Amino acid sequence: MTLRSPIKHCRDCGTAVVYRLPDDGDTKQRAVCPACHTVHYENPLNVVGTVPEFADGRVLLCKRNIEPRWGKWTLPAGFMELDETTAQGAARETDEEAGAQIEMGPLFSLLNVRRVGQVHLFYRARLLSDQFNPGYETIEARLFTEAEVPWDELAFRTVKETLAAYFADRRRGSFGLHCIDVE
Repeated sequence: MTLRSPIKHCRDCGTAVVYRLPDDGDTKQRAVCPACHTVHYENPLNVVGTVPEFADGRVLLCKRNIEPRWGKWTLPAGFMELDETTAQGAARETDEEAGAQIEMGPLFSLLNVRRVGQVHLFYRARLLSDQFNPGYETIEARLFTEAEVPWDELAFRTVKETLAAYFADRRRGSFGLHCIDVE
């Protein structure tokens, strides 16, 4: 079940598309324009964000001021834009949502969310200050210890999985890269 609507018209010429196997040997049905023969591919969206940690071990979470899941807590993240790397997008989202100053760390988690056609990528980040200036998408930006995280009030399973892996790695004293399929 994908949440995005199927392609209806050719982006090149405007003709109504037909879903069929392309003539190039592709094995998946695609939106094909019967007039100009353009094949339109539907690809997953990338969601990029950070796990921002302050020097005392607390992690920054943002309380959402937008749907979906208004009023729930999340890591600063959002859709990657064209003409930016995943790390640049994660840093931009952290600034837009929390007004947080960070030093970007390594990629920490990659989560496949097939049912909605998304891939979520979270980077570790070191907070350079405990002062935040949240943007319009955020009601509140606040630091939490592991025990204080509002686990039942997290907006998305990808955030919960990432935080659980992060705190487990921190207790172990060694951070890895976590690849997780979220159903």
